[in-house]
Amino acid sequence: MAARYAQVSRKTKETEISVSVEIDGSGKADIETGVGFFDHMLDQLCRHSLIDMTVRAKGDLHVDDHHTVEDIGIALGQALAKALGERRGIMRYASIDLAMDETLTRAAVDVSGRPFLVWNVPFSSPKVGTFDTELVREFFQALSQHAGITLHVTNLYGANNHHIAETCFKAVARVLRAATERDPRQPDAVPSTKGTLKG
Repeated sequence: MAARYAQVSRKTKETEISVSVEIDGSGKADIETGVGFFDHMLDQLCRHSLIDMTVRAKGDLHVDDHHTVEDIGIALGQALAKALGERRGIMRYASIDLAMDETLTRAAVDVSGRPFLVWNVPFSSPKVGTFDTELVREFFQALSQHAGITLHVTNLYGANNHHIAETCFKAVARVLRAATERDPRQPDAVPSTKGTLKG
């Protein structure tokens, strides 16, 4: 079967981003964004999805982390969409309740070609270290929009904001892994009665 691999580069006045993804990987991460906490979260996304990822980013971090985080979400989403192609033979749907210590987060995905994010994740602090917790949503908004996926993320409970953020990345990773797996019962079929997952 053809390799599901893609590279995307994106350059604006605010950021310069280069990403590559290999969907049928082993969870190998090579990530340098200049934002330490975000590097840690992307490493979790990679490790638990088993999607190999290389991410290089130079952004206007003297302003804040927003443009860098959002633009990486855009580029990663575009790379995932490109690597998935027509989305033939994929499982398409997946959901999980993911626990980490006191925290439980639910994620569900439809790799549908139709971008939509439902986000029910409250944080009790505006920061984890120096990282703005509101940027977790911004990343997943950009990722879902440009990957063409419907993504629902709900934090059911939790006290530690680091854990809440991390369970979001891990839960999304696991549903992406499951939904993009090849379906052995219909390896060349587009899993839609429309015959297309282009939106």
